[in-house]
Amino acid sequence: MTNGRRRPRVGLVAGGLGAYWDQFPDLLPTLQRSAAYVSERIASFDAEIVDAGFISDAQEGAVAAEKLRTAGCDLIVGFLTTYLTATMLLPVAQRSGAPVLLINLQPTESMDHANVDTGQWLAYCGACPLPELANTFQRAGVEFRSVSGYLRDERAWAKIERWVRAAAVRKVLRHGRHGLMGHLYPGMYDVSTDLTMVSAHFGGHIEVLEFDDLRVRVERVSDAEVAAKVAEAESVFELDSSVNRSDLEWGAKVAVGLDRLVADFELDSLAYYHRGLGGEIHERLGAGMILGASLLTARGVPAAGEFELRTSIAMLIFDVLGAGGSFTELQALDFARGHVEMGHDGPAHLSISSKRPLLRGLGVYHGKRGWGVSVEFDVAHGPVTLLGVGQDRHGRYSLIVSEGEVVDGPLMRIGNTTSRVDFGRDPGEWTDEWSASGVAHHWALGIGHRASELRAVASLLGLPMVTV
Repeated sequence: MTNGRRRPRVGLVAGGLGAYWDQFPDLLPTLQRSAAYVSERIASFDAEIVDAGFISDAQEGAVAAEKLRTAGCDLIVGFLTTYLTATMLLPVAQRSGAPVLLINLQPTESMDHANVDTGQWLAYCGACPLPELANTFQRAGVEFRSVSGYLRDERAWAKIERWVRAAAVRKVLRHGRHGLMGHLYPGMYDVSTDLTMVSAHFGGHIEVLEFDDLRVRVERVSDAEVAAKVAEAESVFELDSSVNRSDLEWGAKVAVGLDRLVADFELDSLAYYHRGLGGEIHERLGAGMILGASLLTARGVPAAGEFELRTSIAMLIFDVLGAGGSFTELQALDFARGHVEMGHDGPAHLSISSKRPLLRGLGVYHGKRGWGVSVEFDVAHGPVTLLGVGQDRHGRYSLIVSEGEVVDGPLMRIGNTTSRVDFGRDPGEWTDEWSASGVAHHWALGIGHRASELRAVASLLGLPMVTV
């Protein structure tokens, strides 16, 4: 999905009670200037603004509601500039079909109480209607969120930006096209995913693919295209001496085929697995995926092995948030240092590497058929967040999140992404609680502490969030 298609469409309506305008002639121009500033700030978060204007009564509110209903917004922002009645904004919230954020941003941090008159006070009165709207929305069954602060309050703007970024995630998932190619890794019950439930929870479309869809595209790849992809790999990766040239060229050929597959089916993410037998073409394709899948992931089309559709979607969420998002599982616990070791031999998001990633040649992939090149790197030290998409016995999804810190320590050199994560507690206790959360045995690892952003995402998606 291109950056343009990731830009959320934010509907904005500002308002105040029209009875004030004749009484206090300077009030409306002041509030309209504030509304213009709010529009500019939201647009600066890489959002497309649909501005329904400034409303002063219920009739104007109904007109704004119709404009925002037809705009197909991903988030509706109601700016409470002063007191207004609930009837002015309820139609906007009811008709739009989009999540609602109410913002109350008074002009400055505090009034000049010694000199303020009634008209100037009313510009600080956006807090007054917030309980009224909250009560009305609750009684009407309309979900909402709110942020209160002042016009140039960067803490408030950080919260507003969080909601706009969450709206971008919601948009990507609502319109996303997710490829699912091959078959389930035998016996992995936790990975098994009901495709209807993915669309029910997130929206979007699941494109069911065969490995033959990849095979026919790989067969058409020219020698020149292979050479170009090899050159790309050599520019991106450091090549270990274990890399076999023919394996590298095969991985490059598969990578070109993957590029075509993603373009032909307009995919925003891909999950895949195929076992294969005896060195036949499907086994070779499955073993040759990691180079191309990692390059796809790096450019914003997350690819996850082992048929892990829910994890490829978690990786996509992280990518939209700018957190990277790599395919990850538990590797070991280090009780001596208090660390949890995690990573995977599959596709990785190159942006979270601590240094130039390595291509290593493998004689065998653990637990899988085939051989070839694999991506190896250490995750950059610093704050990280884990994100898994859990599912309970009733089929309901949840976002499962844990924040930690990637720290220094010895790492394996076996063609895996690896990291040591310190959760500030006993690694065994953390592992028990994480496993009990309903998470599957794979998840996405992203850089930065993202729980607050993910809480906003969960809210807009209507999902519970479990924090470990």
